[in-house]
Amino acid sequence: MASAINILNASKLEDSRLGELSQAVGRVFGIRTYVTSANLNLDKAFDASRGQCNSTALLAELLNSYKQSDEKRIAIVGVDLFIPVLTFVFGEAQLNGIAAVVSTVRLANPFYGLLPNEDIDFGRLEKEVVHELGHTFGLYHCHQFECVMRSSTYVEEIDLKRLNPCNRCSELLKVAMLNK
Repeated sequence: MASAINILNASKLEDSRLGELSQAVGRVFGIRTYVTSANLNLDKAFDASRGQCNSTALLAELLNSYKQSDEKRIAIVGVDLFIPVLTFVFGEAQLNGIAAVVSTVRLANPFYGLLPNEDIDFGRLEKEVVHELGHTFGLYHCHQFECVMRSSTYVEEIDLKRLNPCNRCSELLKVAMLNK
């Protein structure tokens, strides 16, 4: 079982919000969760032709930079992310692994020309962090409409999700956490 979840901050998120995020994630997964500063070289993952960072390259850096394997780690970055087959991603995770990354960029209302709303943006971030960490515990995408593990293409879909997994995904998570 993972001993802890380390939230690695490489964004402009305020300390108070990071503390809230850590508490929310800790409640969902039931294990110690803490925040540290990320030591990531975003330039290595940056694709100038797209103006975005390759999330898979960031995952590789996370895996190479942070060797402690009994902890899950998720980097929060303030850069737009992509994978080569998609225009953008909100985040990416190593399935059944230890690393994940989430971007704050497309979770923010101003990205879409809307008025800033930190509470809405933060709620989206919480859900995406839980979603990507769910993948690190072996959870796949769920078809339940409000499940945090449902795949999201638009922020409006994130808004409709709950923070916690559905009953089925919760049971799968319990089993996965006992076996890790």
